[in-house]
Order: sequence, then structure tokens, then C-alpha cells
Amino acid sequence: MASQGLAYDGCNFFRQRLVFSTLSGKRVKIKNIRSKDNDPGLRDFEASFIRLLDKVTNGSRIEINQTGTVLFYQPGLLYGGTVEHDCNPQRSIGYYLEALLMLAPFMKNSLKATLRGVTNDSVDPTVDLLKSTALPLMKKFGIDGEGFDLKVVKRGMAPGGGGEVVFTCPVRRTIRPVQLTDPGKIKRIRGVAYSVRVSPQMANRIVESARAVLNQFLPDIYIYTDHMKGANSGKSPGFGLTLVAETLNGSFISAEMSSTPQGQGDPVLPEDLGRNCAKLLLEEVHRGGCVDSSNQSLALLLMTLGQQDVSKVLLGPLSPYTIEFLRHIRDFFQIMFKIEVQKPLEDERKGGDKVLMTCVGVGYSNINKGLK
Repeated sequence: MASQGLAYDGCNFFRQRLVFSTLSGKRVKIKNIRSKDNDPGLRDFEASFIRLLDKVTNGSRIEINQTGTVLFYQPGLLYGGTVEHDCNPQRSIGYYLEALLMLAPFMKNSLKATLRGVTNDSVDPTVDLLKSTALPLMKKFGIDGEGFDLKVVKRGMAPGGGGEVVFTCPVRRTIRPVQLTDPGKIKRIRGVAYSVRVSPQMANRIVESARAVLNQFLPDIYIYTDHMKGANSGKSPGFGLTLVAETLNGSFISAEMSSTPQGQGDPVLPEDLGRNCAKLLLEEVHRGGCVDSSNQSLALLLMTLGQQDVSKVLLGPLSPYTIEFLRHIRDFFQIMFKIEVQKPLEDERKGGDKVLMTCVGVGYSNINKGLK
């Protein structure tokens, strides 16, 4: 089967399949993409994602049939370098960035990607969330250095967008195996309340209501307010909050919310948004684990690609996205995880059921990176 590549049906988990295909070098064919829809085929944001993959690889072959319902992808080499991409505003920059985080360490040249579009929306992880949780997680696997950064140059809310971020990442020859089995207690909470094209007072109102909830549990809380003006504030009004709880052992657990896009659905009061986001964070803490639910798949991918040694990570309940991700790891890398459910004792107050994930890495080494 391997020489033939892999075949899939439908538009679900589209990014996962293309990212795995690129990393493993296996061809992939996806058919029946929304073939029963009134408007069949790939959406604009998926086409934009394919163009981004094409920019960071060298020699990829991409064939799409006339209706856009069948895609054939033969990955080229991950090249990297300096890339600029205008992300389709149907999805936020986070949608594109999540995939880049998974690919960037394995490129031939250090990546410097400038992405433009929607920085914060309520569908995908926002840029702030990825900066405060995904980057520290990658550092644990030995992906760090001066050039490892994510800067928000301009904010852009949905639907207009107009934001800009710069992601830079050094290349790594190998990934370090990890043992993240005890998250430890929460020691502090940090956050960013942002507002664009609305009164700066909005951010202060969010902070007050979020603190009202969190102060009952913890004294060490600091939420920055970020009010961008003029050209840096994108094209649409909006506000939102990203909260991150840091544990004693250096794990990061996050939650976030943003206001409803202009002209869509009921408007949200900043007070409600702050309170609800704080409750979401408490729920994530209850789910627990060393990695929050939005970064489970990133952690599992890095464990899979680590050196041929045992990696262990304690997670909260697996999200449906993560479960599908594990199936793809099996398809592309023939790696199976050992999964042990750990039920906390009644009197421990350790939150929900946890899952201990164990695997031996495939010893993936960056073939693009020659020995210095």
C-alpha cells in the first residue's frame, strides 16, 4: 500500500492528512470532497491552505479535478525560507498556523512566515493562544532558540480581517523525547484582553469580570489589555480574551473567547465574555493533563516524531479531533500509542479522568538538514 499512497474520503480532517503526507512523504488522494453539497468541492480557505503548503515545499505535485471534489497531493521537500501568505478570511490565521507549527522544525531552511488575515475569531485557536501555549510546548521537545517567535503585528477580527503575524522557527535535526506525566498545581494565571475599533474601556470591563471569577481561586492573576489603534487594528470591530494558567511544572492550560463578528448573531457583552471565558479556563483546568485540549494533537505528533525512545504525556479527555489524529498517525507512521486511563481518587480533587499516552518515537530525522 505504501508505494500507492493513501486514499481518504470527504473533507473532514483535511489539514491533518496533508500535514502527515508532507512529513511522511507519502502521497495522498482525497475524494468525494463535499460531493453531495449544492456547492461541491474545496472551499476557498482549503485552497488557500494548499497554496501555503505549496509555498513552503519544493516540488510538490497537486492535482484537483474540475469540480474540486478530488484532490491528489504528492508532497515535495519541506523547503522553508521566507514566505508571505494572505490567508482566506473564512478561517483565522490560527487554522494555517497550527499546520505550520507542525512542519516548521523539519524544513531545510529556517522558516520566516508572514501571514495576513483574521488573527482572532471564535472558530480556530487565536494567535495569542498559540503563542502562549503551543510555543512553550514545542520548547519542551527541544524546539527553541533565538529565532523561535510569533509576533502579532496587526490585529484583525472577523469578518474583515486585516491582521498580520510573523512566525519564525529554527530547524531541528531531531526531536527530544519527553516525560510529561505530572502537571502540578496551578501557580498563576496570565491573559490578554484585546479590543480593536471599539472603546478601549471594553478590554477593562472584560478584565474586571474575569478577575471576579478567578480571584476566588488564586491571587496571582495578571491580564494585560491590548488596544490596537489605527492601521494596526484591522478592518472589523471586536474584542476578546485569552487566558493561560501556568502550573508549577511549567505546563500551560488555556481558554479563550472572542466577540461575535460584526453583523453575525447576537452581540456579546464584555462582562459576559470575561465571566464565561474564566469559567472555560476552570473547565480546562478540571480536564487537566499536561497539555490542554487545543494542543493535544501537536504534542502527540512531536512524540511520534521523537528519537527512538519512550515519550509519555498525560492528557485530559481526548477530543474527537485528537482521536482522528491518532488514526492518521497509525496510517502514515505505523505508530500505535499505549493509552491508559487514570481515574483520580475522590478526595484528591484532581479533576476529570486523565489519559496517559505512551509511545516510542519513529526517530524521524530531518533529512533536509545536512550535518554542519
